Amino acid sequence: MTDYRLDYIGLLQQEVNKNPDRLVDVGKEEEQEETPPPCKTLPALCSIPRSLVISPSLGGTPVTPHLTESLRRILFGGTFHVFNYEWRKSFFQFREPNSELSFALETDRGGARAIQMVVQARIIKYLLFSRQSSSEGRTLHSLCEVGQREQEKALAAALSDSLWLAGEELSATVTLVTEDYCITPHLDYKLDNFTERLQLFTFNKKEDVRKFIHDHIQCFKEEGSHGVILFLYSLICSRTVDRLREDLDSSTSHLLYISLGNFVCRQALMNLLLTGRASPHVFNGTLYFGEDSRPLERPLQGVLTRSNVGYLHWSREQMERGRLPQVGSMLKTPRFPVWVCCINSSFSVLFSLNRSLLSDWKMEHLFHLYFYNGQPAQRTAARVTVDTHSHHWEVSPRDSEGDPEKRFPSLEMTIRTKWDGAAISWNGTAPFY
Repeated sequence: MTDYRLDYIGLLQQEVNKNPDRLVDVGKEEEQEETPPPCKTLPALCSIPRSLVISPSLGGTPVTPHLTESLRRILFGGTFHVFNYEWRKSFFQFREPNSELSFALETDRGGARAIQMVVQARIIKYLLFSRQSSSEGRTLHSLCEVGQREQEKALAAALSDSLWLAGEELSATVTLVTEDYCITPHLDYKLDNFTERLQLFTFNKKEDVRKFIHDHIQCFKEEGSHGVILFLYSLICSRTVDRLREDLDSSTSHLLYISLGNFVCRQALMNLLLTGRASPHVFNGTLYFGEDSRPLERPLQGVLTRSNVGYLHWSREQMERGRLPQVGSMLKTPRFPVWVCCINSSFSVLFSLNRSLLSDWKMEHLFHLYFYNGQPAQRTAARVTVDTHSHHWEVSPRDSEGDPEKRFPSLEMTIRTKWDGAAISWNGTAPFY
């Protein structure tokens, strides 16, 4: 039996040496059969290091067999899918404290990145507009003067914001992992050695949620914590599976789907993260009629409330096919000037230092936006200048032929979904995205 004292990396490396294909092939991983464990914990692939496992004496409510099945079905559409290695290794890790990107999270390439970037947007919102030290004289430099303690406070605030919204601002649930198995799975349930050990903690005050997360922040921000999955489980439990089923419509039955060998977030999950409600579409309100003006058998659910953090969407492929979704004003014009951007199926964050940008039309004539894409190669937030009075971008001196990405960079096209026809300057930075 593997010694409990082996650290996470050592244990993972042993598993890689035994069977390297298991960690990189989602399809093969799902075809393998696993033997249910005994009631006590056994070391397992990607298991939680003991330092990140909470004691049952902390309280809370153990997960039930019904809830584990419900979590699987609302996420994957069935009980035989489990999170692959890319998801299991994902957590919320900041860049170096007190650096040019001390406000920024390091993100993964897989499907968990979408969740990390929504949390990133809420972290920026907190640091710029919510913490007590914030003022009207905000500068990018103030985002760089963030130490480890402030990073942890910002992460706790960002996570609790989403959970509280999902609980309709009445309650929220946080899921952590305990030492022992809480359930013994049956034959038609695929074990993952993680979900079966959940402990649920429910709170009726937002400040209690934030404090509890902050007290257990290592369960979300340290390597081996499964931090992104824990947060996702917390989000679903805060919303409740029953309310999630009411949120969805005939176009969407569960929150994740497989694309290019990885589980990817559907729009319903993105909207749950942004607004607290898993509406499957980005338009405003509810759609009762189809394109032929005939009543739909079941209405399509859009966004009903203005979000605190916004959302912009651009896809060159969808644009060329004439299928680019039109994001409604509830998401395009949030309460704070911070947007999650889905650009060619990759997620990033765009933000302004000036909160008045969305409330004073005079501020929209000429302004700066900052862009962070979460990739390791980015060393500082890129600054772009947006001029809504110039309308000559289509005849820009850039290459008129050749690569369309050089002529019309996708980030610029994304910005123009909000500020139509604006001219955009990269201020000496080579355009990307």
